[in-house]
Amino acid sequence: MKKILVVEDSEMVMKVLRHLVQSSSLAYEAIYANSLAQATTAYEQNPQEFFAALVDLNLPDAPNGEVVDFTLGKKIPTIVLTGSYDEKRREQLFNKGIVDYVTKEGRYAYSKAIGMINRLEKNQHIKVLVVDDSDMSRKHVANLFKRHLFQVLEAVDGVDAIKVLLENPDVKLVFTDYNMPKMDGFELVRNLRYKYDKTDLIMIGVSGDSSEALSAKFIKHGANDFLRKPFHPEEFYCRIIHNIESLELIEQITYNAQRDHLTGLYHRSYFFNAARELYRQAVEKASPLSLAVINIDHFSQVNEQHGNAWGDVALKYIATSLQNMLGRFLLARADSDDFFLLMPGLDHEKAASFLAKVKQLLAAENYIINNTETHFYFSAGISDQLHQSLDQQLAQATLYLHRAKEAGGNMIVDDGEE
Repeated sequence: MKKILVVEDSEMVMKVLRHLVQSSSLAYEAIYANSLAQATTAYEQNPQEFFAALVDLNLPDAPNGEVVDFTLGKKIPTIVLTGSYDEKRREQLFNKGIVDYVTKEGRYAYSKAIGMINRLEKNQHIKVLVVDDSDMSRKHVANLFKRHLFQVLEAVDGVDAIKVLLENPDVKLVFTDYNMPKMDGFELVRNLRYKYDKTDLIMIGVSGDSSEALSAKFIKHGANDFLRKPFHPEEFYCRIIHNIESLELIEQITYNAQRDHLTGLYHRSYFFNAARELYRQAVEKASPLSLAVINIDHFSQVNEQHGNAWGDVALKYIATSLQNMLGRFLLARADSDDFFLLMPGLDHEKAASFLAKVKQLLAAENYIINNTETHFYFSAGISDQLHQSLDQQLAQATLYLHRAKEAGGNMIVDDGEE
């Protein structure tokens, strides 16, 4: 397990940091030290295992920031805590390659420092594209991103950038210079914005051009932000983090708006919005599309025997299992213990065979509900008949579900039963 190194000689500050680390649910074990000597020993006992370091700038045995040199020398991303703000020292630290510089101004500052470790963890999974025809400038910006653990791609001009984006559709941020051959940064932003919304791709323009109108021109035509060269690393990181966190907030809001609050599956409204497009494509291409309506057999007994709270727990268990087995298809909680499932590419026979295996696997799982071992079974109706609308196909699958229930449950009825 990766670790974080926390070095602080103040007992009061260390107490606050310990509390914040424990309450923040970091995915790393924290190793604490109150001196450079202890930090050195901790590293020697756990070489190559530290994900990041949070260090005090002034320690009894390292009064001039020697601990920063030590952690950076071991290639550990380092966040510096200091009791005073010094412009010259700040410049020196960023030039050395620290992640961030936080003054000890109360609990918010310490929370910000711990939050930066969380930010580094997330950054590992974010791809960014740096576009600049100057090798020196491009490498400089790429190194700034790498210091914060982003996955970094590079392009030498706008045309090259589009090629890289086509090969890497999961890029989240494009940082582009203005003056470039073939296609400049402004043209790149304008062209990309036809395809990518601001909530899909962050674009930040940068230029050393003296034109006052350039920043407005960039932003009016699609850029999320603009930086003027030369910029300080601290300003660069503030802009990058602000834009990334804004995008993540929008993604979280969108995610929550699409999900059932209890199970985390898609909710009924999202299902119909997405299913109608899949239905249209199936009709247009004459490709198979099966729709299943699933109901958990005798689920009401859980609520009657254990109460609604345990019923909610059971639904979460079931939803997680179904998602793990059916996640490649469009799965949604329709209502209570009913679920909708749309399976593009499968006719009713293949869908019924597949769902029978899922039913068998679900029944084999042991669920502990209120200290009682429980097994769950389901019934389902499946139809691949593309009638005049998705609603008619759903009605047909629902009819088959009712037949399965009338026959005693724990079974699947599909179009082949007609």
